[in-house]
Amino acid sequence: MKHLLLIEDNNEIRENTAEILELAGYKVRTAENGKIGVELALQEKPNLIICDIMMPVLDGYGVLHLLNKNPDLTGIPFIFLTAKAERSDFRRGMEMGADDYITKPFSDIELLNAVESRLKKSEILSKNYNADAEGMNQLLNEFKGRDALKDLAADRNINHYKKKQPIYTEGNHPNRLYYVMKGKVKICKSNDAGKELTVGLFNEGDFFGYTALLEESVYKETAEAIEDCDIAIIPKEDFELLLHSNKEVIHKFIKLLAKNVTEKENQLLGLAYNSLRKRVADALLTLQEKYQQETTDKFSMHISREDLANIAGTATESLIRTLSDFKTENLIEIKEGNIIILNQKKLASMLN
Repeated sequence: MKHLLLIEDNNEIRENTAEILELAGYKVRTAENGKIGVELALQEKPNLIICDIMMPVLDGYGVLHLLNKNPDLTGIPFIFLTAKAERSDFRRGMEMGADDYITKPFSDIELLNAVESRLKKSEILSKNYNADAEGMNQLLNEFKGRDALKDLAADRNINHYKKKQPIYTEGNHPNRLYYVMKGKVKICKSNDAGKELTVGLFNEGDFFGYTALLEESVYKETAEAIEDCDIAIIPKEDFELLLHSNKEVIHKFIKLLAKNVTEKENQLLGLAYNSLRKRVADALLTLQEKYQQETTDKFSMHISREDLANIAGTATESLIRTLSDFKTENLIEIKEGNIIILNQKKLASMLN
């Protein structure tokens, strides 16, 4: 049973509203002013708060301000209940973090629909979704009630890219979203001297090319096939239509796809301070984490030494020497161009 907190100074409105909510199956606690309401919120941590704006002792804005300052209470859906309908009042409340407004007088259906909608969205947004196609599909299914992401990639044109073939290049304007049906893709950047650094890796089931679409800017990197790939092409218009169908979807979608920011920050920190041996070890472990199949005990991958050097941020010649050292130390094995990790633990604990 969901627990609601109703803060309202008018006795008749408070009692009638609480009765409606209780008949709908909610457990309701009430408070006659903002100060008591905040105290109850701290004690019980309700699933949703409905709060009047104009109240004695502490008004609705003050209640919302205090709730936002408490880490234990942030994120609780907050609905303003008010007779005021001025645009400035709406704007101020929304800027402070209110989720919805219900203006007096209101019907039973208006009240219950607002509560149900906010509780449902709060439940969805509180879940942790994987930052991959399955996680995004699960999220959008719950918001839209169908296989939204699956439908987005289904029945699309499938382009085949050969190994080392560019998929898009830095500086171009984006007009599509890409979905890896088969193969592996890297995202890389080059400096003025032509030296390349790999900043992203994608596998089957991954979307890529979304950053420029979300920013409405040009590509800031180049995407290239690491091996032969089949890529589903999704028009920009279809992607934007899906995102713009729901504000919460936009927010959560951006959070899902932005998880690689931390990885890039760690990569840059490693490039700045880690030794060559540690950078190469980290590059091998990055490949293992991204591409190892669950059914295999030892990770093995065929990757060009140039591509691996670009992931590690070093020259190809330096990489080859380091791989030779790792082989001598029985950390890896090299067979027919394939790199096989033999001792993951030692690679992970490599000292600078």
